[in-house]
Amino acid sequence: MTLKLPPSTLAGQFRRQLPYYAIGLVFLGAYQSAQYLFNVELSRAIDAATHGLKEEALRGGALLVGLALLGLVVRIFSRVIMFNAGRRAEYELRNNLLRKLQTLDSAFYNQMSPGEIMSRATNDLTQVRLLLGFAILNLINTVFGLAGALAFTLSISVKLTVAALTPLPLLFFVTSRFATHMFSRQKANQEALGKLSDFVQSSISGTRVIRAFNLESGETEKFEEKNQSYLEKSLGLARLRGSMGPVMQAITSIGILIVFWYGGFLLVEGEISQGNFVAFFRALGQLTWPLMAVGFLVGMFQRGRAGYARLKQVYDAEPTISDGLLPAPAQYQGHLQVKNLHFSYGEEDVLKGIDFELPPGASVAFVGRTGSGKTTLARLLPRLLDCPKQSVFLDGLDICDLPLLSLRHTIGYAAQNPFLFSTTAGENIGISLDDAYCEESRLTIRDAARRAHILDELLGLPDGLETVVGEKGVQLSGGQKQRVALASAFVLAPQILVLDDPLSAVDAKTEAGILNAIDEQMQERGVVLITHRVAAAARCDRIYVLDEGKVVESGTHAELEISGGIYASFVQEQKIESELSRLGELELSADEPVQSTPSISETGAEL
Repeated sequence: MTLKLPPSTLAGQFRRQLPYYAIGLVFLGAYQSAQYLFNVELSRAIDAATHGLKEEALRGGALLVGLALLGLVVRIFSRVIMFNAGRRAEYELRNNLLRKLQTLDSAFYNQMSPGEIMSRATNDLTQVRLLLGFAILNLINTVFGLAGALAFTLSISVKLTVAALTPLPLLFFVTSRFATHMFSRQKANQEALGKLSDFVQSSISGTRVIRAFNLESGETEKFEEKNQSYLEKSLGLARLRGSMGPVMQAITSIGILIVFWYGGFLLVEGEISQGNFVAFFRALGQLTWPLMAVGFLVGMFQRGRAGYARLKQVYDAEPTISDGLLPAPAQYQGHLQVKNLHFSYGEEDVLKGIDFELPPGASVAFVGRTGSGKTTLARLLPRLLDCPKQSVFLDGLDICDLPLLSLRHTIGYAAQNPFLFSTTAGENIGISLDDAYCEESRLTIRDAARRAHILDELLGLPDGLETVVGEKGVQLSGGQKQRVALASAFVLAPQILVLDDPLSAVDAKTEAGILNAIDEQMQERGVVLITHRVAAAARCDRIYVLDEGKVVESGTHAELEISGGIYASFVQEQKIESELSRLGELELSADEPVQSTPSISETGAEL
């Protein structure tokens, strides 16, 4: 069953938050109604006071206090409701963003860096949240404020109202000009921030390499260049936003001058009372603020649009690898077939007509020199790369027609260069478990670590299996990370286990233990072993030798050892390497000082 996600578009989120906007609209309408009544009562109270009507003036004052408190309460509720709408939209958009990122494959991540993605997930989403919360609130409040203030000022004097609004066309013209430049500058600023974030993230991740090669000064210069670019974009945006306020205030101040000049004339002529003039001036402030807020809203809407435009690049991205149309079988048998498999990176052919079969519970090994296509083949089997159709079959079904979730649960993959999360060693091993902390899961994790020959080393860490291994497993060695990834593959317990060179970063003693663990796995499930070690390949039912993307030899270890081909040369090379390594160890032990009883000649010489 497919989970129905909340919409990832601005219009969709706006519709989704409409009930909250509607409630907020009611509260904002009540607030502006209270402001209208406040102005009316203010006019009456002042006129009563100027005419010596003390009791009526006191009643008016008390009513003004009540209306002010009512407006305060209603305004607070309106802001809470409208702001929460923006927060809900941000929450749903962020969840959708993560779900979308999890469906995308290497083709997308080759184009968009982690820093760029993080910039979109933080800064750009914040701008969208302000658009769908704060900006919507101010838009509604501006409309109601204009309507309420105009209704009151027109009731006082049509002529004075028209005179006060004469700067309005100039205000709209200036606002449109600012809006034209605001969007482009905001987008450029956010893109510069994304590049800066990406550089910082990369520098922090590679800080050990930077120190090892003494690259601090060069990295600092590069950072200064990107920081300078961001500073220039930010200052350009700040200058635009900073000039908007004073320009808008200057234009609206013209209206205030007109009110004092022409309103004073009407007051002297007796066309309006003193109370009407004071209330009109207060209402003009309520009218002026919405007009000034137009520029503020324009900037906020443009920032939100620019932020969403960058988020949309992620939402609109399509994965090159997606679920097939067939439903997952009730149970897989684990019979794998590869027929005439071809694969290329661009125009470079990597695999050329690969054929092999893995019956349920059997094991095969692929051996070859670096660059022969072994890892590419391993990644194609669980569709971590875009596998060509009609090339790889699981139980007679094209894997391109199967759901990815069930396929990757059936064909597990342990990478040669594993990625570890910045959490505990135990959680990394039990990453496929629903609850890594229940007693049953703990036992499973310990057993998998033991079989991967990493348990004792992990228990020797400060907090044992609860030790946080750091970003990308920085606290562990390369061999330890590889064995933690191997243990996590054991926990997944797939029917077919693809091991991509699990011996590439371990010593001889650990290699023997892992080979025994692989032997155990071969008793439980089908195994596809990618390796350069003939000692590991010899344990498999059948061995395939890859050279320049082609299978050039196949057979058992015994058959290939006497064939005189590439595999036989590997056997001889590794025998010589093993012998040289053994001789080196013997020489080292011979060089160690040994305390012994002096010989007779040595004793005689001393005498």
